Amino acid sequence: MVKKVNWGIIGLGNSANKFTQDLARSPNAALRSVASREIDKAKQFSQEYDVVSFYDSYKELAKNPDIDIVYITTPNAFHFEHAMMCLKEGKSVLCEKPLGMNADEVKMMIKEAKSRNLFLMEGLSTRFIPSTEKALSLIEKKFIGDITMVRADFGIDASSLKGNWLFDKNMGGGSLSDLGIYTIYLSLLTLGSPSKIKAMARFTDTEVDSFCAMLFDYENNAKAVLESNLETKTPNEAYIYGTKGVLKLHRNFSHAEKISIFINGKLVFNFDLKFEGNGYFHEIEEVNRCLLNGKIESDKLPHSTSLKLAQIMDKVK
Repeated sequence: MVKKVNWGIIGLGNSANKFTQDLARSPNAALRSVASREIDKAKQFSQEYDVVSFYDSYKELAKNPDIDIVYITTPNAFHFEHAMMCLKEGKSVLCEKPLGMNADEVKMMIKEAKSRNLFLMEGLSTRFIPSTEKALSLIEKKFIGDITMVRADFGIDASSLKGNWLFDKNMGGGSLSDLGIYTIYLSLLTLGSPSKIKAMARFTDTEVDSFCAMLFDYENNAKAVLESNLETKTPNEAYIYGTKGVLKLHRNFSHAEKISIFINGKLVFNFDLKFEGNGYFHEIEEVNRCLLNGKIESDKLPHSTSLKLAQIMDKVK
C-alpha cells in the first residue's frame, strides 16, 4: 500500500472547501483533521467531507500526532503566528499566500522549518498549473525571444465585501497582499527581482489599498507594469513581451487555461491547458511528492523565491 500524506486544515473559509475537494482527488493524500474558531463550523465541515477529527483550537490540531502537514488558510495577518505554531509542534506547513506579512516573518518561518527539518511552502498554486509550466517552458526555449516587458492586472469588484477581512488593516487586507501578489509573482518568475520600484496606491477609509499600480525596472532594462484593485473587475490578463513575440496568459492569468502566442502581431499558436479540480490539485501533488521524498522545500517554489517575493512586496509598500 502506498503511504498517504495525512493533512490537517486550519481556517475553514471558501479556500478550505475548494482545497478539500481537490485533496479528495489525490491518491496520495488523506484529510484527517480540521479546525475553526467556531466548533459548529468545524463539526459541519468534518461531517460534509468525512473528516476523522475536528477542533475549535488550532493548537489542538497542530498537536494531533496523526497529522503530517497543515494547510493554513486563515486571514493574512495570522499566517506567521499559525505557521510558527504548527512548525514548533513538529508539523510541516503549506501556508496560503502571502507566506508572511513581511520579509522578516518569512525569514523566521524558513529558519524554523529548516531547524526542525520540516517542509514549508507558500500556497501559490499558480506555479503548478499546466499553463504556468507551459509558459515557463516556452520562455526558457526563447520562443518569444528575450523578455522586454511583463504586463499584468488583477482586479475584482469587492464592493459587496465591505466588512470582510479584505478591508481590515489588522487582518492583512488590501489589494496588494491578496491580488497584487500574483502579478508580482509572475514578474519574479519571468524577470527576477527588480532593481527599481515605483508604486502608487489609493486607500480606503479603513486604511487598506483598494488600488495599487506598480512599475518595476530591471538591470537589463526590462520593465514590469503591474496592477491590483478591489474597486472594479479588470481583464485579469497577463502579457509577456519578448524580442520575437508576445505570450498572453488569458483570464484569470493566475489560473489560466489558455495561452496564446503572437508573432509580428499575428496569432500563431493557442494552447488549451486545463487544470484539474479547483486549481489546488497540482499544488497538492507537488507537496505530497516532496513529503514522500523527504524534501523540506519544493524545487519549483523554494524558500528563496518566497523570501524574494516578500522583499519585493515590502519595497512596494
